Amino acid sequence: MPARILPRSEHTLSRKNIDSEALKVLYRLKTRGFAAYLVGGGVRDLLLGRRPKDFDVGTDAHPQQVKKLFRNCFIVGRRFRLCHVRFDQKVVEVSTFRKQAPEAEDGDTLIRRDNTFGTPEEDAFRRDFTVNALFYDIATFSIIDYVGGLADLEARLIRTIGDPGVRLREDPVRMLRAVAIAARLGFTIDRDTLEAVRALRGEIVRSSPARLLEEFYKILRQGAARATFQLLHDVGLLAYLMPHVDQALAGGGEKLLGSLARLDDYRNAGRAAPADLSNAILAGTLLVPLGVPLRPASRPVPEFRDQVVASPPLDLVAELAALGESPELEASEPGQEEAVVLPVARRDLDRLRLALLAQPRLREVHRSPRVKHLLAGRGYFEDALRWMEIHGGLEDQELAAHWRSLDFSDLPPPEPAESTPAARRRAPHPRHEPAPAPTVAASASPADADAPSGQRRRRRRRRGGRRHGKGPKTPPTSESGGDGA
Repeated sequence: MPARILPRSEHTLSRKNIDSEALKVLYRLKTRGFAAYLVGGGVRDLLLGRRPKDFDVGTDAHPQQVKKLFRNCFIVGRRFRLCHVRFDQKVVEVSTFRKQAPEAEDGDTLIRRDNTFGTPEEDAFRRDFTVNALFYDIATFSIIDYVGGLADLEARLIRTIGDPGVRLREDPVRMLRAVAIAARLGFTIDRDTLEAVRALRGEIVRSSPARLLEEFYKILRQGAARATFQLLHDVGLLAYLMPHVDQALAGGGEKLLGSLARLDDYRNAGRAAPADLSNAILAGTLLVPLGVPLRPASRPVPEFRDQVVASPPLDLVAELAALGESPELEASEPGQEEAVVLPVARRDLDRLRLALLAQPRLREVHRSPRVKHLLAGRGYFEDALRWMEIHGGLEDQELAAHWRSLDFSDLPPPEPAESTPAARRRAPHPRHEPAPAPTVAASASPADADAPSGQRRRRRRRRGGRRHGKGPKTPPTSESGGDGA
Protein backbone atom coordinates (compact mmCIF):
# COMPACT_ATOMS: atom_id res chain seq x y z
CA MET A 1 0.00 0.00 0.00
CA PRO A 2 1.55 3.35 -1.01
CA ALA A 3 1.79 5.97 1.69
CA ARG A 4 -0.94 8.56 1.82
CA ILE A 5 0.46 12.03 2.49
CA LEU A 6 -1.73 14.96 3.47
CA PRO A 7 -0.09 18.35 2.95
CA ARG A 8 -0.66 21.11 5.49
CA SER A 9 -3.55 22.57 3.50
CA GLU A 10 -5.55 19.31 3.74
CA HIS A 11 -5.51 18.63 7.48
CA THR A 12 -6.30 20.48 10.70
CA LEU A 13 -3.24 19.67 12.81
CA SER A 14 -1.49 22.88 13.83
CA ARG A 15 1.84 23.39 15.56
CA LYS A 16 0.22 25.76 18.06
CA ASN A 17 -1.57 22.74 19.54
CA ILE A 18 1.66 20.80 20.02
CA ASP A 19 3.39 21.01 23.37
CA SER A 20 6.28 23.50 23.32
CA GLU A 21 8.77 21.00 24.78
CA ALA A 22 7.84 18.44 22.13
CA LEU A 23 8.43 21.08 19.46
CA LYS A 24 11.89 21.77 20.91
CA VAL A 25 12.77 18.10 20.57
CA LEU A 26 11.39 17.88 17.04
CA TYR A 27 13.22 20.96 15.82
CA ARG A 28 16.55 20.00 17.35
CA LEU A 29 16.44 16.56 15.74
CA LYS A 30 15.49 18.17 12.42
CA THR A 31 18.26 20.78 12.52
CA ARG A 32 20.84 18.07 13.25
CA GLY A 33 19.85 16.18 10.11
CA PHE A 34 17.59 13.50 11.58
CA ALA A 35 14.02 12.65 10.62
CA ALA A 36 11.65 13.89 13.33
CA TYR A 37 7.98 12.87 13.45
CA LEU A 38 5.23 13.33 15.98
CA VAL A 39 3.85 9.79 16.32
CA GLY A 40 1.25 7.66 18.06
CA GLY A 41 -1.93 8.69 19.79
CA GLY A 42 -0.90 12.35 19.88
CA VAL A 43 -1.44 12.71 16.13
CA ARG A 44 -4.74 10.85 16.37
CA ASP A 45 -6.06 13.06 19.16
CA LEU A 46 -4.97 16.30 17.49
CA LEU A 47 -6.77 15.33 14.28
CA LEU A 48 -9.88 14.63 16.38
CA GLY A 49 -9.63 18.03 18.05
CA ARG A 50 -8.69 16.55 21.43
CA ARG A 51 -5.84 17.47 23.74
CA PRO A 52 -3.34 14.57 23.85
CA LYS A 53 -2.22 13.32 27.25
CA ASP A 54 1.36 13.13 25.97
CA PHE A 55 3.40 13.84 22.84
CA ASP A 56 5.70 11.10 21.53
CA VAL A 57 8.46 11.62 18.97
CA GLY A 58 9.81 9.15 16.41
CA THR A 59 13.19 9.54 14.74
CA ASP A 60 15.85 7.67 12.79
CA ALA A 61 18.45 8.72 15.38
CA HIS A 62 19.62 5.88 17.60
CA PRO A 63 19.19 6.21 21.38
CA GLN A 64 22.84 7.12 21.98
CA GLN A 65 22.66 9.78 19.25
CA VAL A 66 19.57 11.27 20.88
CA LYS A 67 21.30 11.30 24.23
CA LYS A 68 24.19 13.32 22.77
CA LEU A 69 21.76 15.98 21.55
CA PHE A 70 20.00 16.47 24.89
CA ARG A 71 21.76 16.78 28.23
CA ASN A 72 18.42 16.11 29.93
CA CYS A 73 17.96 12.77 28.12
CA PHE A 74 17.81 9.39 29.86
CA ILE A 75 17.71 6.02 28.10
CA VAL A 76 15.18 3.68 29.70
CA GLY A 77 13.69 0.25 29.07
CA ARG A 78 15.09 -3.17 28.32
CA ARG A 79 12.45 -4.78 26.13
CA PHE A 80 11.99 -1.50 24.26
CA ARG A 81 14.82 1.06 24.49
CA LEU A 82 13.43 4.60 24.74
CA CYS A 83 14.80 8.06 25.37
CA HIS A 84 13.11 10.27 27.96
CA VAL A 85 13.88 13.96 27.49
CA ARG A 86 12.95 15.68 30.74
CA PHE A 87 11.74 19.23 31.13
CA ASP A 88 11.11 19.75 34.86
CA GLN A 89 8.09 17.54 35.57
CA LYS A 90 7.34 16.89 31.89
CA VAL A 91 8.82 14.06 29.81
CA VAL A 92 8.95 13.83 26.03
CA GLU A 93 9.38 10.23 24.88
CA VAL A 94 11.65 9.72 21.87
CA SER A 95 11.81 6.34 20.14
CA THR A 96 13.93 5.15 17.23
CA PHE A 97 12.07 3.78 14.21
CA ARG A 98 11.88 -0.01 14.50
CA LYS A 99 10.80 -2.92 12.38
CA GLN A 100 8.87 -6.03 13.29
CA ALA A 101 10.87 -8.29 15.58
CA PRO A 102 11.65 -11.76 14.14
CA GLU A 103 9.68 -14.66 15.59
CA ALA A 104 11.48 -16.78 18.15
CA GLU A 105 12.85 -20.17 17.08
CA ASP A 106 10.67 -22.02 19.59
CA GLY A 107 7.51 -20.56 18.03
CA ASP A 108 6.79 -18.21 20.93
CA THR A 109 4.97 -15.22 19.42
CA LEU A 110 5.21 -13.04 22.54
CA ILE A 111 7.52 -10.09 21.90
CA ARG A 112 10.26 -10.06 24.53
CA ARG A 113 12.81 -7.84 22.75
CA ASP A 114 11.96 -5.06 20.30
CA ASN A 115 15.14 -3.16 19.53
CA THR A 116 15.60 -3.89 15.80
CA PHE A 117 15.84 -0.50 14.12
CA GLY A 118 14.13 0.17 10.79
CA THR A 119 12.52 2.77 8.54
CA PRO A 120 9.46 4.96 9.23
CA GLU A 121 7.31 2.65 7.09
CA GLU A 122 8.52 -0.45 8.95
CA ASP A 123 7.87 1.34 12.23
CA ALA A 124 4.29 2.11 11.20
CA PHE A 125 3.55 -1.54 10.35
CA ARG A 126 4.85 -2.80 13.70
CA ARG A 127 2.44 -0.59 15.69
CA ASP A 128 -0.77 -1.87 17.24
CA PHE A 129 -3.73 -0.08 15.59
CA THR A 130 -4.10 1.85 12.37
CA VAL A 131 -5.27 5.05 14.06
CA ASN A 132 -2.11 4.99 16.21
CA ALA A 133 0.28 4.70 13.23
CA LEU A 134 -0.13 8.21 11.83
CA PHE A 135 2.96 10.45 11.58
CA TYR A 136 3.29 14.25 11.54
CA ASP A 137 6.47 15.39 9.77
CA ILE A 138 7.84 18.58 11.34
CA ALA A 139 9.92 19.28 8.21
CA THR A 140 6.96 19.46 5.80
CA PHE A 141 4.02 19.85 8.25
CA SER A 142 2.33 16.91 6.51
CA ILE A 143 0.48 13.82 7.78
CA ILE A 144 1.95 10.50 6.63
CA ASP A 145 -0.25 7.37 6.64
CA TYR A 146 1.23 3.98 5.67
CA VAL A 147 -1.52 1.70 7.06
CA GLY A 148 -4.91 3.26 6.28
CA GLY A 149 -5.26 5.02 9.62
CA LEU A 150 -6.85 8.16 8.17
CA ALA A 151 -9.73 6.15 6.70
CA ASP A 152 -10.33 4.31 9.98
CA LEU A 153 -10.18 7.63 11.84
CA GLU A 154 -12.94 8.99 9.63
CA ALA A 155 -14.95 5.76 10.11
CA ARG A 156 -14.27 5.88 13.90
CA LEU A 157 -12.96 2.32 13.85
CA ILE A 158 -10.31 0.51 15.91
CA ARG A 159 -8.50 -2.01 13.71
CA THR A 160 -5.28 -3.92 14.25
CA ILE A 161 -2.48 -3.66 11.72
CA GLY A 162 -2.15 -7.07 10.04
CA ASP A 163 -3.65 -10.34 11.26
CA PRO A 164 -5.45 -9.67 14.58
CA GLY A 165 -4.68 -13.14 15.91
CA VAL A 166 -0.96 -12.73 15.35
CA ARG A 167 -0.75 -9.15 16.58
CA LEU A 168 -2.68 -9.83 19.78
CA ARG A 169 -0.55 -12.87 20.60
CA GLU A 170 2.57 -10.76 20.14
CA ASP A 171 1.41 -8.40 22.88
CA PRO A 172 -1.79 -9.42 24.72
CA VAL A 173 -1.99 -5.98 26.38
CA ARG A 174 -3.17 -4.74 22.98
CA MET A 175 -6.55 -6.33 23.74
CA LEU A 176 -6.89 -4.12 26.82
CA ARG A 177 -5.76 -1.05 24.90
CA ALA A 178 -8.20 -1.68 22.05
CA VAL A 179 -11.11 -1.69 24.49
CA ALA A 180 -9.81 1.38 26.34
CA ILE A 181 -9.32 3.46 23.18
CA ALA A 182 -12.72 2.49 21.79
CA ALA A 183 -14.46 3.41 25.04
CA ARG A 184 -12.63 6.71 25.46
CA LEU A 185 -13.13 7.92 21.89
CA GLY A 186 -16.55 6.39 21.32
CA PHE A 187 -15.19 4.26 18.46
CA THR A 188 -16.25 0.80 17.34
CA ILE A 189 -13.86 -2.15 17.40
CA ASP A 190 -13.42 -3.80 14.00
CA ARG A 191 -15.31 -7.13 13.74
CA ASP A 192 -12.21 -9.24 13.06
CA THR A 193 -10.34 -7.54 15.88
CA LEU A 194 -13.24 -8.02 18.30
CA GLU A 195 -13.56 -11.72 17.46
CA ALA A 196 -9.83 -12.18 18.02
CA VAL A 197 -10.07 -10.44 21.41
CA ARG A 198 -12.85 -12.79 22.51
CA ALA A 199 -11.01 -15.85 21.23
CA LEU A 200 -7.64 -14.92 22.77
CA ARG A 201 -8.78 -13.26 25.98
CA GLY A 202 -7.08 -15.93 28.08
CA GLU A 203 -3.70 -14.85 26.67
CA ILE A 204 -3.89 -11.69 28.77
CA VAL A 205 -2.53 -13.60 31.79
CA ARG A 206 0.83 -13.92 30.01
CA SER A 207 1.39 -10.18 30.35
CA SER A 208 3.32 -8.61 33.18
CA PRO A 209 1.00 -7.87 36.14
CA ALA A 210 2.81 -4.59 36.79
CA ARG A 211 2.22 -3.50 33.19
CA LEU A 212 -1.44 -4.45 33.40
CA LEU A 213 -1.83 -2.46 36.60
CA GLU A 214 -0.30 0.59 34.92
CA GLU A 215 -2.79 0.23 32.05
CA PHE A 216 -5.67 0.14 34.52
CA TYR A 217 -4.42 3.30 36.20
CA LYS A 218 -4.37 4.96 32.77
CA ILE A 219 -7.95 3.82 32.18
CA LEU A 220 -9.10 5.25 35.50
CA ARG A 221 -7.43 8.59 34.76
CA GLN A 222 -8.75 9.03 31.22
CA GLY A 223 -12.31 10.12 32.10
CA ALA A 224 -14.14 7.13 30.58
CA ALA A 225 -13.57 4.46 33.24
CA ARG A 226 -17.24 3.47 33.53
CA ALA A 227 -17.64 2.76 29.82
CA THR A 228 -14.26 1.00 29.65
CA PHE A 229 -14.95 -1.42 32.51
CA GLN A 230 -18.38 -2.20 31.13
CA LEU A 231 -16.87 -3.00 27.71
CA LEU A 232 -14.11 -5.08 29.30
CA HIS A 233 -16.82 -7.11 31.02
CA ASP A 234 -18.78 -7.48 27.78
CA VAL A 235 -15.83 -8.88 25.80
CA GLY A 236 -14.79 -11.22 28.64
CA LEU A 237 -11.39 -9.71 29.48
CA LEU A 238 -12.28 -8.51 32.96
CA ALA A 239 -12.87 -12.03 34.29
CA TYR A 240 -9.17 -12.85 33.74
CA LEU A 241 -7.92 -9.63 35.29
CA MET A 242 -10.25 -8.68 38.16
CA PRO A 243 -12.66 -11.51 38.97
CA HIS A 244 -14.39 -9.62 41.80
CA VAL A 245 -15.01 -6.61 39.56
CA ASP A 246 -16.33 -8.86 36.79
CA GLN A 247 -18.69 -10.63 39.20
CA ALA A 248 -19.97 -7.31 40.48
CA LEU A 249 -20.74 -6.10 36.96
CA ALA A 250 -22.41 -9.39 36.15
CA GLY A 251 -24.81 -8.72 39.03
CA GLY A 252 -25.57 -5.19 37.92
CA GLY A 253 -22.73 -3.43 39.71
CA GLU A 254 -24.66 -0.29 40.63
CA LYS A 255 -22.23 0.69 43.40
CA LEU A 256 -19.15 0.06 41.29
CA LEU A 257 -20.48 1.78 38.18
CA GLY A 258 -21.62 4.71 40.29
CA SER A 259 -18.16 5.01 41.82
CA LEU A 260 -16.50 4.96 38.37
CA ALA A 261 -19.03 7.50 37.06
CA ARG A 262 -18.22 9.92 39.90
CA LEU A 263 -14.52 9.62 39.10
CA ASP A 264 -15.23 10.30 35.40
CA ASP A 265 -17.36 13.36 36.24
CA TYR A 266 -14.64 14.75 38.49
CA ARG A 267 -11.98 14.22 35.82
CA ASN A 268 -14.05 15.54 32.89
CA ALA A 269 -15.08 18.64 34.84
CA GLY A 270 -11.44 19.66 34.82
CA ARG A 271 -11.14 19.65 38.61
CA ALA A 272 -7.97 17.57 38.47
CA ALA A 273 -5.30 16.72 35.95
CA PRO A 274 -4.53 13.01 35.44
CA ALA A 275 -1.35 13.33 37.49
CA ASP A 276 -3.32 14.79 40.42
CA LEU A 277 -5.27 11.54 40.87
CA SER A 278 -3.07 9.32 43.01
CA ASN A 279 -2.96 5.56 42.70
CA ALA A 280 -4.52 5.32 46.16
CA ILE A 281 -7.63 7.24 45.02
CA LEU A 282 -7.88 5.18 41.84
CA ALA A 283 -7.52 1.86 43.66
CA GLY A 284 -10.11 2.94 46.23
CA THR A 285 -12.60 3.82 43.50
CA LEU A 286 -12.48 0.16 42.47
CA LEU A 287 -12.05 -1.63 45.78
CA VAL A 288 -14.24 0.28 48.23
CA PRO A 289 -17.56 -0.30 46.37
CA LEU A 290 -16.76 -4.04 46.27
CA GLY A 291 -16.04 -4.26 49.97
CA VAL A 292 -12.68 -5.92 49.27
CA PRO A 293 -10.69 -5.91 52.56
CA LEU A 294 -7.55 -3.85 52.44
CA ARG A 295 -4.26 -5.39 53.50
CA PRO A 296 -3.74 -5.36 57.27
CA ALA A 297 -0.73 -3.98 59.06
CA SER A 298 2.01 -6.44 59.97
CA ARG A 299 3.25 -4.79 63.18
CA PRO A 300 1.59 -4.49 66.61
CA VAL A 301 -0.25 -1.29 67.40
CA PRO A 302 1.39 1.02 69.94
CA GLU A 303 -0.62 2.52 72.75
CA PHE A 304 -2.66 5.42 71.42
CA ARG A 305 -1.56 8.88 72.48
CA ASP A 306 -3.85 11.86 72.59
CA GLN A 307 -1.93 13.70 69.92
CA VAL A 308 -0.91 13.27 66.30
CA VAL A 309 2.31 11.31 66.20
CA ALA A 310 5.09 12.92 64.19
CA SER A 311 5.91 10.05 61.87
CA PRO A 312 6.39 9.42 58.14
CA PRO A 313 3.17 9.60 56.12
CA LEU A 314 3.26 5.91 55.18
CA ASP A 315 3.94 4.59 58.69
CA LEU A 316 0.53 2.96 58.77
CA VAL A 317 0.55 1.80 62.37
CA ALA A 318 1.52 5.19 63.76
CA GLU A 319 -0.93 7.03 61.52
CA LEU A 320 -3.78 4.72 62.51
CA ALA A 321 -2.91 5.23 66.15
CA ALA A 322 -2.98 8.99 65.64
CA LEU A 323 -6.46 8.65 64.15
CA GLY A 324 -7.59 6.50 67.07
CA GLU A 325 -7.92 3.33 64.98
CA SER A 326 -6.48 -0.15 65.38
CA PRO A 327 -5.20 -2.13 62.37
CA GLU A 328 -6.47 -5.38 63.87
CA LEU A 329 -10.03 -4.10 63.65
CA GLU A 330 -9.84 -4.14 59.85
CA ALA A 331 -7.65 -7.17 59.28
CA SER A 332 -8.86 -9.40 56.52
CA GLU A 333 -9.51 -13.08 56.98
CA PRO A 334 -6.93 -15.57 55.72
CA GLY A 335 -7.01 -15.89 51.95
CA GLN A 336 -9.01 -12.74 51.32
CA GLU A 337 -6.05 -10.68 50.16
CA GLU A 338 -5.84 -12.79 47.00
CA ALA A 339 -9.12 -11.20 45.89
CA VAL A 340 -7.13 -8.50 44.09
CA VAL A 341 -5.25 -10.17 41.25
CA LEU A 342 -3.25 -7.13 40.18
CA PRO A 343 -0.34 -6.16 42.45
CA VAL A 344 -1.60 -2.93 43.99
CA ALA A 345 1.31 -1.47 45.94
CA ARG A 346 1.16 -1.80 49.71
CA ARG A 347 1.91 1.89 50.17
CA ASP A 348 -1.10 2.82 48.00
CA LEU A 349 -3.42 0.59 50.02
CA ASP A 350 -2.05 2.01 53.27
CA ARG A 351 -2.54 5.56 52.05
CA LEU A 352 -6.08 4.70 50.99
CA ARG A 353 -6.93 3.35 54.43
CA LEU A 354 -5.63 6.49 56.10
CA ALA A 355 -7.57 8.74 53.71
CA LEU A 356 -10.78 6.83 54.46
CA LEU A 357 -10.24 6.91 58.21
CA ALA A 358 -9.59 10.66 58.06
CA GLN A 359 -13.05 11.39 56.62
CA PRO A 360 -14.77 11.76 60.05
CA ARG A 361 -11.98 14.08 61.20
CA LEU A 362 -12.47 16.30 58.15
CA ARG A 363 -16.16 16.63 58.97
CA GLU A 364 -15.35 18.02 62.41
CA VAL A 365 -14.86 21.59 61.23
CA HIS A 366 -15.08 23.07 64.74
CA ARG A 367 -11.91 21.44 65.99
CA SER A 368 -9.15 23.57 67.46
CA PRO A 369 -6.73 25.35 65.09
CA ARG A 370 -3.89 23.21 66.38
CA VAL A 371 -5.66 19.97 65.45
CA LYS A 372 -6.48 21.35 62.00
CA HIS A 373 -2.85 22.32 61.55
CA LEU A 374 -1.69 18.84 62.46
CA LEU A 375 -4.24 17.12 60.23
CA ALA A 376 -3.35 19.32 57.26
CA GLY A 377 0.29 18.31 57.64
CA ARG A 378 -0.33 14.60 57.21
CA GLY A 379 0.87 12.92 54.05
CA TYR A 380 -2.60 11.58 53.22
CA PHE A 381 -4.42 14.92 53.69
CA GLU A 382 -4.64 15.72 49.96
CA ASP A 383 -5.92 12.22 49.16
CA ALA A 384 -8.52 12.53 51.92
CA LEU A 385 -9.77 15.81 50.43
CA ARG A 386 -9.83 14.33 46.90
CA TRP A 387 -11.85 11.39 48.14
CA MET A 388 -14.34 13.75 49.79
CA GLU A 389 -14.63 15.81 46.59
CA ILE A 390 -15.10 12.79 44.31
CA HIS A 391 -17.18 10.37 46.35
CA GLY A 392 -18.83 12.64 48.91
CA GLY A 393 -22.18 14.31 48.50
CA LEU A 394 -22.83 18.02 48.15
CA GLU A 395 -22.23 18.60 51.86
CA ASP A 396 -18.87 16.81 51.75
CA GLN A 397 -17.83 18.81 48.70
CA GLU A 398 -18.60 22.02 50.56
CA LEU A 399 -16.54 20.78 53.51
CA ALA A 400 -13.63 20.03 51.18
CA ALA A 401 -13.89 23.54 49.75
CA HIS A 402 -13.84 24.90 53.31
CA TRP A 403 -10.65 23.00 54.12
CA ARG A 404 -8.99 24.22 50.92
CA SER A 405 -9.92 27.82 51.75
CA LEU A 406 -8.06 27.71 55.08
CA ASP A 407 -4.69 29.40 55.31
CA PHE A 408 -2.67 27.01 57.44
CA SER A 409 0.31 29.36 57.49
CA ASP A 410 -1.59 31.59 59.95
CA LEU A 411 -2.44 28.77 62.31
CA PRO A 412 -0.34 28.30 65.46
CA PRO A 413 2.47 25.76 65.12
CA PRO A 414 2.19 22.36 66.79
CA GLU A 415 2.94 22.13 70.49
CA PRO A 416 6.67 21.65 71.21
CA ALA A 417 7.77 18.11 71.81
CA GLU A 418 8.80 18.93 75.41
CA SER A 419 5.25 19.89 76.37
CA THR A 420 3.46 16.84 74.98
CA PRO A 421 2.23 14.22 77.44
CA ALA A 422 4.54 11.60 75.95
CA ALA A 423 7.56 13.87 76.36
CA ARG A 424 6.59 14.64 79.94
CA ARG A 425 6.34 10.92 80.69
CA ARG A 426 9.81 10.39 79.23
CA ALA A 427 11.36 13.27 81.23
CA PRO A 428 13.57 12.08 84.14
CA HIS A 429 12.25 12.43 87.67
CA PRO A 430 13.87 15.30 89.64
CA ARG A 431 15.33 12.92 92.22
CA HIS A 432 17.14 11.06 89.45
CA GLU A 433 18.71 14.20 88.04
CA PRO A 434 22.37 14.87 88.90
CA ALA A 435 22.86 17.15 91.91
CA PRO A 436 23.96 20.71 91.16
CA ALA A 437 27.66 21.37 91.43
CA PRO A 438 28.80 23.00 94.69
CA THR A 439 29.64 26.68 94.64
CA VAL A 440 33.21 27.85 94.80
CA ALA A 441 34.40 28.01 98.42
CA ALA A 442 36.01 31.10 99.90
CA SER A 443 39.26 29.19 100.39
CA ALA A 444 39.50 28.24 96.77
CA SER A 445 42.64 28.98 94.87
CA PRO A 446 42.94 32.34 93.10
CA ALA A 447 42.77 30.60 89.74
CA ASP A 448 39.44 29.09 90.70
CA ALA A 449 38.21 32.34 92.16
CA ASP A 450 39.09 34.29 89.04
CA ALA A 451 37.33 31.82 86.71
CA PRO A 452 34.33 33.32 84.87
CA SER A 453 30.87 32.79 86.26
CA GLY A 454 29.39 29.43 85.28
CA GLN A 455 32.81 27.83 84.70
CA ARG A 456 34.79 25.65 87.12
CA ARG A 457 38.23 24.15 86.95
CA ARG A 458 37.98 20.45 86.48
CA ARG A 459 39.78 18.61 89.31
CA ARG A 460 42.23 16.01 88.07
CA ARG A 461 41.50 12.51 89.26
CA ARG A 462 44.23 10.83 91.30
CA ARG A 463 45.91 7.79 89.86
CA GLY A 464 44.55 4.48 91.02
CA GLY A 465 41.14 5.93 91.82
CA ARG A 466 38.98 4.06 94.27
CA ARG A 467 39.89 0.59 95.39
CA HIS A 468 37.18 -2.00 95.74
CA GLY A 469 36.14 -2.36 99.35
CA LYS A 470 38.19 0.64 100.57
CA GLY A 471 37.58 4.31 100.86
CA PRO A 472 39.58 6.92 99.00
CA LYS A 473 43.23 7.30 99.91
CA THR A 474 44.09 10.26 102.11
CA PRO A 475 47.20 12.02 100.92
CA PRO A 476 49.92 12.45 103.57
CA THR A 477 50.25 15.88 105.21
CA SER A 478 53.02 17.66 107.09
CA GLU A 479 51.22 17.01 110.39
CA SER A 480 50.93 13.24 110.07
CA GLY A 481 54.13 12.58 108.19
CA GLY A 482 54.85 9.66 106.02
CA ASP A 483 56.19 7.19 108.73
CA GLY A 484 54.44 8.54 111.83
CA ALA A 485 57.71 8.64 113.84
